Amino acid sequence: MSKNVMITGGAGFIGHHFVQHALKNTDWNLIIVDKLSYASNGLEKLREIDAINNNRVKVFPVDFTIPFSEGVKKEIGEDVNIIVHMGAESHVDNSIKNPRLFFKNNIDGTVELLEYARTLKNLEMFFYFSTDEVFGSAPDNFAYGEWDRHKPTNPYSASKSAAENICLSYENTYHIPLMIINVMNAFGERQHVEKFIPNTIKKILNGETVIIHSYPDKKRAGSRFYIHARNISAAVMFLLEKGKIGEKYNVVGEKEVDNLQMAKLIAECLNKELKYEMVDFHSERPGHDLRYSLSGDKMKNMGWKIPINFEESLEKTIKWTLKNKKWI
Repeated sequence: MSKNVMITGGAGFIGHHFVQHALKNTDWNLIIVDKLSYASNGLEKLREIDAINNNRVKVFPVDFTIPFSEGVKKEIGEDVNIIVHMGAESHVDNSIKNPRLFFKNNIDGTVELLEYARTLKNLEMFFYFSTDEVFGSAPDNFAYGEWDRHKPTNPYSASKSAAENICLSYENTYHIPLMIINVMNAFGERQHVEKFIPNTIKKILNGETVIIHSYPDKKRAGSRFYIHARNISAAVMFLLEKGKIGEKYNVVGEKEVDNLQMAKLIAECLNKELKYEMVDFHSERPGHDLRYSLSGDKMKNMGWKIPINFEESLEKTIKWTLKNKKWI
């Protein structure tokens, strides 16, 4: 029988890619829970992937930091088999300006969903989306394993670290069947323009200067491991099939790319000049980390391979954005 799968944040960036992936590759019935904050742009992402009028999709524009009303629970139904909890406030700059919003959304919201999960008799999996940022900045030539200690350095990463540990406590105390993934920097179509890749595309097209976060010497740029949102979606499917309850898994980017390299790749693809400035505001705003790194050995040893490589993913995203400039 088809499974009933709840996706929090399903109208958001990674969320709508996962919805698209699930509609294409499964026969699941999808229950999307999203408060439709600024980041979602309403239901526009779901409209563009033809999910709104699909009879396998129900959308509930509700705030999951508040317990579901009896009416909402009735419409959702009692037979929810999987909860994929990816809804979150995620922009580090915003967390530095307004930390309480992040603690409420990312911590309180997770607690409310775990409490809801406790009422479900047919729940098979509570799948929690976390981030590489919970481990804090990674030294050169080092990658964190799944169970390494956390050292979050900003309110966003602290909220995700707290929620991870609350999830583990519910698995241990209440036997909620759950799994946690730590995801690296996502990119792809329809990403909010506040994020580095779409923001860089926009600035290069407009002939503006791209700010490159750098080390104090302003000669070396910070770096990230980037992974396309559809590759993340494929990883979730892989883990739902092969992962183990109570475990954590790192979903890693294919290769490390520093911010200046990324800007140059984008400019080259656009065939435009890159104007840039190396800026060290990390020294003044220590909530920003210059390098994250996770080990992907655990999933690799399980047989996981990224479906589409980094270069192809990036080129497709840039070319798609050129044809769909409304998103920047």
